[in-house]
Amino acid sequence: MTAAPAAARAPTRSDAHTRAGDGGRPDQHRRPGRRLAPLRRRPALARLLVLLAAFVCAACGLVYELELVALGGYLLGDSVTQTSVVLSVMVFAMGTGSLVAKHLAHRPATFFAAVECALALVGGLSVLTLYACWAWLGRCELTMVGLTCVIGVLIGAEIPLLMTLIQRIRQEDAGRAAADLFAADYVGALIGGLAFPFLLLPALGQATGALLTGAVNALAGAAVVLWLFRDEPGPRARLLLWIGCGTVLAALAVAAACTGAIERAARHALYGGQARPAVQSRYGEIVLTGRPPRVPEQGSVPADPLRLYLSGRLAVCGADEYRYHEALVHPALAGGADTRVLLLGGGDGLALREVLRHSGVASVLVVTLDPALPELARTDPGLAALSEHSFADPRVRVLTADPLEWLRRAGPLPPFDAVLADLPAPERAAHSEYHSTEFYGLAAARLGPQGRLAVPAGAGGPGLWTAEAGLRAAGLATLPYPVAGTGPACDPAGSGSLAAVLLASRDPLPPLQLADDAPPPRSLTVAELTASAARLAAARPQDLPPPSTLLRPR
Repeated sequence: MTAAPAAARAPTRSDAHTRAGDGGRPDQHRRPGRRLAPLRRRPALARLLVLLAAFVCAACGLVYELELVALGGYLLGDSVTQTSVVLSVMVFAMGTGSLVAKHLAHRPATFFAAVECALALVGGLSVLTLYACWAWLGRCELTMVGLTCVIGVLIGAEIPLLMTLIQRIRQEDAGRAAADLFAADYVGALIGGLAFPFLLLPALGQATGALLTGAVNALAGAAVVLWLFRDEPGPRARLLLWIGCGTVLAALAVAAACTGAIERAARHALYGGQARPAVQSRYGEIVLTGRPPRVPEQGSVPADPLRLYLSGRLAVCGADEYRYHEALVHPALAGGADTRVLLLGGGDGLALREVLRHSGVASVLVVTLDPALPELARTDPGLAALSEHSFADPRVRVLTADPLEWLRRAGPLPPFDAVLADLPAPERAAHSEYHSTEFYGLAAARLGPQGRLAVPAGAGGPGLWTAEAGLRAAGLATLPYPVAGTGPACDPAGSGSLAAVLLASRDPLPPLQLADDAPPPRSLTVAELTASAARLAAARPQDLPPPSTLLRPR
């Protein structure tokens, strides 16, 4: 996706003769300047090096694009919207860049080197710039669009300039030259697209990966121009290009050396002085702050409760997280002999803690997407204490997989007595797959004859009734009830919204109960559950909204 828009105007054979020069008169439309003589070096080798430069630049360009898409999704929380914005703006900017390049063709090598230096600097620093704006300014949407525009314009200028350089090496049919150039460009894009998720992101992280990509980009541009086409720039221009390339590489090196300090300062601004070293996984940044409450009392908020942030969003408040996890787990496990439990998500171990309070539970299968979160719950003293070392229980087995994909592809298994979906709430189209009719149907297919499915939903808007419509469309009877309280106690300015749980089963559900094989929950009683469920049912609209599906997320 790096070079296609730049083909808005491929040079023709006549263009090549007049632009690249064949020893004759310069074209009348070319700006006044030095005449561009054909390259006298070995044409086959020179042509190969230009195609190699196109390959490397295309790989770097796609890495920049994927960095913006991934980081935008992490920071802003809606990967579908961020992907759409970045791709559409990038393609438009690339087309603009290809048009701008027409006015630079009188000195293609010089301007190609300048474009690559600028692209290396902007693309290499794009991740740190976007992250800093999000951490210190609180907003990064305009920054992301601006970076996408600049990177797109510079990428779009590459192909026309490279086409001119190829025609300068050896006059040939424009179609053949374009075919070779675009082939190198697309193969480079393939390599860049595969290197980002499988090499750069897991091995280096986003910031260092972008900086390394920028350095490679600058070296590729400098190698082609300052060695292969070193006769085109005059002595002064050549000196400026050397200085510019060196300055870019120095700036990227300084940024790489300061990346750790920048991240620590940003985390201090975001989370305060108690933030611990973050865990960077391929799915986002995991940060813990504070300490777990020793003996949390209902209604009390410790001075420095443990907080778990996933990609900058508060996921757990140690002061009162038990309210949500007790509501998700205990009513679902009050249906009888709940010996086999499937927990979808729940990588922090807190819902698992509540499941393991039931002495009748014989086995728990946890299917979670990000292996870094269960590992943190095992190894971090604070989170391990808050989860009561639930992952160390021999009844627990953990699988690393996308819950929806696992439900679709897992082979035959004995049915589960309870399925608990401790998964992120949907944000626009993000995470909506975990709240779709298809997901509910696949989860229900794993239930035993008397099994129960529990899923979370927001109680302060239409999301609850959309989720209930999805469960009913999957052929399940439903019973909604609210979670006690009004959101995380340690985030009074944050979500603060009411939360609810939907209990579902193939058969009509009896009144809400609590099992007698576990200690009484701190935030739940049968009387309170019954009364709150009745109040919530009274607010149910007469006609439920359409359910969310994979093809029509809501």
